[in-house]
Amino acid sequence: MSKVWKPGLLLVLALMFVALPVWAERRTNHVFIISFDGGKPAVMKESKMPELMSLLKKGAYTWEAQTVFPSITLTSHTSMLTGLVPDHHHVLWNDWKPDQGLIKSPTIFAIAKEHKLSTAMFVSKPKFIHLFVPGTVDMFALPSYKSKIVAESVADYIKEKKPNLCFIHFTDSDSAGHAFGWGSDAQKVSFHDEDDSLKIVMKAIEDAGLEHDSVVIMTADHGGHDHTHGSRSPEDMNIPWIAWGDTVQHDFQITAPVSTCDTAATALWLLDVPVPSSFDGKPVTSAFSDTTVTQSAASESVPTHH
Repeated sequence: MSKVWKPGLLLVLALMFVALPVWAERRTNHVFIISFDGGKPAVMKESKMPELMSLLKKGAYTWEAQTVFPSITLTSHTSMLTGLVPDHHHVLWNDWKPDQGLIKSPTIFAIAKEHKLSTAMFVSKPKFIHLFVPGTVDMFALPSYKSKIVAESVADYIKEKKPNLCFIHFTDSDSAGHAFGWGSDAQKVSFHDEDDSLKIVMKAIEDAGLEHDSVVIMTADHGGHDHTHGSRSPEDMNIPWIAWGDTVQHDFQITAPVSTCDTAATALWLLDVPVPSSFDGKPVTSAFSDTTVTQSAASESVPTHH
């Protein structure tokens, strides 16, 4: 016997389906941003960095990404972690200055926390305290100027806490550049040391069971020339931008322009957090494959209202 569907019942069913939440599908559940301070591409390519080069071959990359002007550490990293150019985030100094207070623009950590994601920062310089707004970062650590100590600290944290969004800063290369010159033998040794530190972080991601549920973005705040940086010269402005992970194109050279502001936008986009319209950066979508949804991400995602 055929069933008779009454108009009133059909309306109720229709409303039920409309009311069901649209479940977001994250492209990954964990994003790690690793910055090699003073990472001039020409020098990095001449240094012994087998871990970085191996990840590059398995990922997407450009050696011609651009930082912001002035090409200095705090200003550039603020753009990297807010998606804003300096004229919009107004962090134009380059030291720890308590009288300047904390950043007024929202960082990607603040935006991620609004979406109930866990966040962490492991840095090498006190000036990053300007970006540490209470309530936006679950763990802010300043372990050492030495990348190995930073890497060991973050490795323990990754294995224990498995953060959704984590920023890691290595400064050996910048210190060596200022002391001995960009491209000096001493700086090349420092890049090799940072590569060993990168290997520690990658091993922690694997040990934490996150190897197939993470994207790692490796980049820099600026390059350098002689014993300094900060100019508009390509030597100072050119930076690397490398992405690795299951959702990333393999051995893919990015040809579209990439800005350090795009790092912030890409991190949020990967975590399915809406990128604010105020951002100057845009997600580097060409670096990622079309099938960018992982099973674990789909199962853990939460409703997103746009």
